[in-house]
Amino acid sequence: MTAPAPALRTGSAAGRGTLLAAILASGMVFLDSTVVNVALPRLGAELDATVASLQWTVNGYLLMLAAFVLLGGALGDRFGRRRVFLIGVAWFAVASVLCGLAQGTGWLVAARFLQGAGGALLTPGSLSVLQASFHPDDRGKAIGTWSGLSGVSTALGPLLGGWLIDTLSWRWIFFVNLPLAVGVVLAAMRWVPESRDEAASRTGGGRGFDVAGALLGALALGGVTYALIDAPAQGASPAVLAAAVVGVVAVVVFVLVERRRGDTAMLPTGLFSSRLFSVLNVFTVVVYAALGGFTFFLAVYLQNVVGWSALLTGLATVPMTLLLLVGSPRAGALSARIGPRLPLTVGPVVAAAGLLLLRRVGPGASYWVDVLPGVALFGAGLTLVVAPLTTSVLGAVADRFAGVASGFNNAASRAGGLLAVAALPLLVGLSGTGYEQKGALADAYRGAMAWCAGLLLAGALLAVVLIHRPVKGGAPS
Repeated sequence: MTAPAPALRTGSAAGRGTLLAAILASGMVFLDSTVVNVALPRLGAELDATVASLQWTVNGYLLMLAAFVLLGGALGDRFGRRRVFLIGVAWFAVASVLCGLAQGTGWLVAARFLQGAGGALLTPGSLSVLQASFHPDDRGKAIGTWSGLSGVSTALGPLLGGWLIDTLSWRWIFFVNLPLAVGVVLAAMRWVPESRDEAASRTGGGRGFDVAGALLGALALGGVTYALIDAPAQGASPAVLAAAVVGVVAVVVFVLVERRRGDTAMLPTGLFSSRLFSVLNVFTVVVYAALGGFTFFLAVYLQNVVGWSALLTGLATVPMTLLLLVGSPRAGALSARIGPRLPLTVGPVVAAAGLLLLRRVGPGASYWVDVLPGVALFGAGLTLVVAPLTTSVLGAVADRFAGVASGFNNAASRAGGLLAVAALPLLVGLSGTGYEQKGALADAYRGAMAWCAGLLLAGALLAVVLIHRPVKGGAPS
């Protein structure tokens, strides 16, 4: 049972204010997911960072989001969605200021971990507040508006970030979150109604309120990530081997703990009785690993080898985001008519072709001739994937598991990006300050694009062999 909340309408002042709070909050998280890659060369040079430090700057944030986003949603259900949402916003803002003030890579990475934890509290809250607060007749419109305008913030993020980096400093990509957070808090305090799951509040539990599971998930991802990032510099050192062992053991214990908790677990293992759900999440990890590796390497390569400014580098991936915004609804409709297999097979192949084109980009490259065609192909391929994938994941399980299935798939996408950023530099031989050396970075970039294209083709093979149209309730077809 859910506590009654005012049934907001999108045309009312309270409805518009609630939408504003949710959109601004999501915009902060999406902004920091896209602009940090653009800033890596500048902050690396100023802080004298190694490749490992740059990897942790990205992965510290992704690790906390992937590990704790499900727990963040459960905390909101139990203690109040607006309350946890506001805590997440304030936490995120303070961590952003700490990122901007960083005087060394250790400071910056620690602040990024904190920022990711704040994001894990506010990200599920921004959507659950809309779901719980709006009248059923206006709920779809509210969520659609939130999705569209949040997507615009993702598209504008690299441009804004590039301009801030070139005009002021990389530090301002973090400081800009402070006025956004103030706007969110003021709007939420005035207009967002409180809501919670009263059943979870009374029993002290509720599905997903699983601290042990969240901690074990973080330990598993953290151990494997540490081993992959530090292996190039340390080799098979005791620390690297210990981290790898801890990560693997944590995975095993996580599975045992979640199985024992049953349907009250953060991740009910019964979900994986649906083979389609399992396959779709493996597909998610593979495709988003390619996306994470691509964006990490491209931003550094375009600035340190091709010689572009941060602003032009930010502009490079905007067409990809615009294609997603415009094309995703059409891809979703196509998937509804013909099933997900064809889009999820063709999409990765088209995206892989784009990456292979981008391997040829070199010093003095033209944006229009050399970069745009590859980025556009990659974006077109990704557009065929995103909406059909999300719809299929939700269709592969019973309706009562829709929230946790969506949350886990979101975590799987972030874990894919995290693992790619951790592993690819090791696979292509980039370590130390190699990203500042044009020859070493160029070789690593071309190798990384080939690996990412290979991941996408593996995803296409997975789709054509194992993915089918979901049947309601997750029953096999």
